[in-house]
Amino acid sequence: MRTGQLQAVMEPEDLALLLSPATLASLADGWLREDCPSFNYTALITGTAPSQAALWAKSPGVLAGRPFFDAIFAQVNCQVSWFLPEGSKLVPVAKVAEVRGPAHCLLLGERVALNTLARCSGVASLAAVAVEAARGTGWTGQVAGTRKTTPGFRLVEKYGLLVGGAGSHRYDLGGLVMVKDNHVMATGGVKKAVGRARQAAGFTLKVEVECDSLQEAMEAAEAGADLVLLDNFRPEELHPTAGALKARFPSVGVEASGGITLSSLPQFCGPHIDVVSLGMLTQAAPALDFSLKLFADGAAPVPRVRRS
Repeated sequence: MRTGQLQAVMEPEDLALLLSPATLASLADGWLREDCPSFNYTALITGTAPSQAALWAKSPGVLAGRPFFDAIFAQVNCQVSWFLPEGSKLVPVAKVAEVRGPAHCLLLGERVALNTLARCSGVASLAAVAVEAARGTGWTGQVAGTRKTTPGFRLVEKYGLLVGGAGSHRYDLGGLVMVKDNHVMATGGVKKAVGRARQAAGFTLKVEVECDSLQEAMEAAEAGADLVLLDNFRPEELHPTAGALKARFPSVGVEASGGITLSSLPQFCGPHIDVVSLGMLTQAAPALDFSLKLFADGAAPVPRVRRS
């Protein structure tokens, strides 16, 4: 069983097709309203003169978030011309794009667009590192993120995971019926909880059950779970447990999760593991450094890069 094969059939630049123009416009409008809910005083400084600016990447990583960047500037009547495709490996200092529009509009969108691009690219970059680490073991399963995302910014972070080559996991509560420990506690047992989950899921959704022992995993599979999440297992416990489960239920998917880091990830990749999910791909991803510089005397000034 293998899940999340979207990246195998789509190039990073094609992933923009997943994003609804209406949703992009709505998100961009909300972000701009948050940044400027009243007067934009600096518009009186710059005025409406036609302006041009260059977007520079000042840190290495993976470029991700072009559709969001475009949507933000479209909301303020500016046009973006890209020089690098989505998913490009950035080698600083790199000129990534140019933006044209009225000066006050261009600067109104500047910080919101940079913040979004920096965050999305940061998630994609960390996801790409994780996928490379897993592939280095010869494992063919799926590295995935989790639902541990920033409220209001989930679409950006989930999209960044995809650009980086990782699976996004369930987007929201409606994408998969996941039975966690608190659901089992509230229901009164694994078998009863899975039974109710199967009724709720119908024929359209899969059911995944979080388990902390082989006994629970077997009980979940017997009750009809499609996937079993082995949570917070040490590698030396994980692989024998997954092997025993697969021996009896070969069609049940096995996901490993809980406290996995980039350094420990290779230890969780094994022949009986289908998915390894890491919350840190979204929770701990550092933002990439981008800057937008207005043209001076017809040229785009190259920004300085801080050396640590």
